[in-house]
Amino acid sequence: MAINEKSPSPAPAIVESEPATRCGSNTPGLAATSSNNGEKPIAHASLEERAGALAVPPPSGTTSSRYRWLVHVQFFACCWAMVVAGWNDGSTGPLLPRIQEVYGVNYTIVSLVWVFACVGFLTGAIANMFLEPRFGFGKTIFIGACFQFVGYAIESAALPFPAFVLGYAINGVGMALQDAQANGYVSNLPNSSTKMSFLHAAYGLGALASPLAATQFAQLPHWSFHFLISFGVALLDAIILAAVFRFKTHDECLAAIGQVRHLDEPSEKNDDSGSETEKSHFRKVMTLKETHLMAVFILVYVGVEVTVGGWTVTYVINERNGGPSSGYISTGFFGGLTLGRMGLIWANNKIGERKALVIYAALAIGLELVVWLVHSLVGDAIAVSFVGFFLGPMYPIAMNVCGRIIPPSLLTGSIGWIAGLGQAGSALFPFITGAISNKAGIESLQPIVVAMMAFTIGLWICVPRDKVRTASPSSSSPEGAGAIPPPPRPVVNV
Repeated sequence: MAINEKSPSPAPAIVESEPATRCGSNTPGLAATSSNNGEKPIAHASLEERAGALAVPPPSGTTSSRYRWLVHVQFFACCWAMVVAGWNDGSTGPLLPRIQEVYGVNYTIVSLVWVFACVGFLTGAIANMFLEPRFGFGKTIFIGACFQFVGYAIESAALPFPAFVLGYAINGVGMALQDAQANGYVSNLPNSSTKMSFLHAAYGLGALASPLAATQFAQLPHWSFHFLISFGVALLDAIILAAVFRFKTHDECLAAIGQVRHLDEPSEKNDDSGSETEKSHFRKVMTLKETHLMAVFILVYVGVEVTVGGWTVTYVINERNGGPSSGYISTGFFGGLTLGRMGLIWANNKIGERKALVIYAALAIGLELVVWLVHSLVGDAIAVSFVGFFLGPMYPIAMNVCGRIIPPSLLTGSIGWIAGLGQAGSALFPFITGAISNKAGIESLQPIVVAMMAFTIGLWICVPRDKVRTASPSSSSPEGAGAIPPPPRPVVNV
């Protein structure tokens, strides 16, 4: 580890350092500190005092090693939450024909599993903006995990259809809370852009593994026992999140790894602010146009992703005379999704994330046309896998862009709404596809998917260019309201 003194510059690199005495902000980046000897909190100090409070000594070698270890542990916990989300989404497609058979329902009625999940996702996305300021990161993400395993417990019992789909709604609330918190937290970790790609690759791993189990259970008398495996995976998720984050706030968890956040708003848990702060935060998030534009993009993108992964199995069985093992095509799709999120990181950096996303979407459209027009079971299976490969990087790219166009103080709440609405897309568009297929036949799947992919390109073009993040959406200063002049800082090369 080498320590080099660095002279003041307009934008010095902020690197790992010893945690401040107390983290008290709600945004990524710089530190929030306050003393225990009666001094006024740094949140209310002058710019000079705030800048001076940031000049903390660099960590020792032992401390740096401990920080790195804790970063990996925390990142693994977030990844496991995404594995559970992927496991959930990857299970539906292979089980769908069996659900129709058991309950005797058509395409429209069986699509209610996605409608109820959509209700759960939207409920969780809105609840997240109130739960996090009140309870903090650690408790909120744990609550999400609890909702999820309760939902699986209901589904595993194969109750009458109304109760069965209710389990999807409960599950949706849990997924939305965890998705929001995991994305928001990883966006504050070191090397967050690369970690974001691996975070969503973990989603792909879960979606890759679940069809292997779901396809087998779909052929067994006790088909619903698949959800007992899901229950165990979700229960393990809750245990991991509780053990790693220990119900601490966002700032406390970051302080444990020597990371700190910008001090432009009160902390995520402020007893003095009460419900007024929560309402103010909610209002700011919901009036930010960038948030809603990205939310609509993610809504359509996730809708495409889950529609392809969920309905392609039924399409292949009916249109390509596929057998019971056609469920493995869903495995190929999500396997491609996982590989794309990890394997195309270099391409994203090489050509730029914005251009890369447009190229990937165009290639995915071309491959989906192959599935539509080429009547070959093997050829379609291969094409579907490559569709997943090129769709894969689009979600983490969008999350990275969110971090560059949304004010830091609103980032976690905004990502919660964006991710929650995206999960709603995973329910809304498969339902629409099912309703249309019930009238026009399952062969209508491909033109619907192609149109949705083309729409994502149009939405992406409308996303504003990267800008310097500000403290509030109304800030006119290029550095944001309350920007802190950076003090001389040592650069720590770990």
